Amino acid sequence: MEKLTLTLKNGTSITGNAFGAIKESEGEVVFTTGMVGYPESLTDPSFKDQILVLTYPLVGNYGVPSEELDEYKISKFFESTRIHLKGLIVTDYSETYSHWNAGKSLSDWLREYDVPGISGVDTRALTELLRDGGSQLGKIHGVDKKPDDDFYDPNKENLVAKVSTPKPEIYGEGKKHIAIIDTGMKLNILRSFLHRGIRVTRFPWNVSPFNEGYGPFDGVFFSNGPGDPELMVETVAIMKECFERKIPTFGICLGHQIMGIAGGAKTYKLKYGHRSQNQPCIDTRTGRCYITSQNHGFAIDAKTIKDDWEISFLNANDQTVEGLRHKHLPFFSVQFHPEANPGPVDTAFLFDEFVDML
Repeated sequence: MEKLTLTLKNGTSITGNAFGAIKESEGEVVFTTGMVGYPESLTDPSFKDQILVLTYPLVGNYGVPSEELDEYKISKFFESTRIHLKGLIVTDYSETYSHWNAGKSLSDWLREYDVPGISGVDTRALTELLRDGGSQLGKIHGVDKKPDDDFYDPNKENLVAKVSTPKPEIYGEGKKHIAIIDTGMKLNILRSFLHRGIRVTRFPWNVSPFNEGYGPFDGVFFSNGPGDPELMVETVAIMKECFERKIPTFGICLGHQIMGIAGGAKTYKLKYGHRSQNQPCIDTRTGRCYITSQNHGFAIDAKTIKDDWEISFLNANDQTVEGLRHKHLPFFSVQFHPEANPGPVDTAFLFDEFVDML
């Protein structure tokens, strides 16, 4: 059996069994504590150029679904059209898979997108290292090769430009019409609006919906996506334009961070981020706790939030800002993923709140 080694920037090296593509790769090494949902997670654009460590030990046993389109002609089982990872690290990879909808193995799927995997790794020990020391840059390479000291840092790049739609696209029908600013949108966000009878025009990350002749719009939504929000100067400018027009505006994940920056707040990089389907978030108005799906490495600095804004959700584990709401105007955002896929759908009502604003 072929072997591959993962080397972290701090000098740690871990060797395991290769699966997927047998190749070198590099990116930011992060972990997720979700138990299921790897087809959705691996196709989430927010994981662009990251090497993902799965803490759940058994991976691959239900294979990968066959590609199928839903009634809106978008992927039924995946969150985008491809895998976005630079590598996958697991404890126990199951060569044998069984599921009524499985069309191929996880290893075959990784090979299809030229993504290497390593199994036979104590991923919980690796996760503890990343938790205590923070997310690390890393390289996957052959066992006989010593990598150089030049590590690729995806957070210094505009990753959104790599995953956003290249041109405006129109979906659905309905009396209400929203613009989605796609900074790496998961497809279940799009589906969540279409299910509610909303017509959607999807725009690239740097294209203002107010200049294209596609409107008028009843609201604007800013999606999730990868990378450092401070690099998204053009997207922040579009958000500010929404503020000036006082149009109902909703942001999720990166869209939440962009709303914070447009509103005058600052962001910072988390030590190891939140990536799982089991993050507890407290609604500050009601005190109710929701279990949420999350995938982000940056957060809004609570100390920099301006007086016109209030914190609507807080992370129960570390008290980081999980939601913003303007005190007087129809602007709000959440850091977590109410569209789920994978994860709980407990906060899907936020889509209804936005629709009610339109």
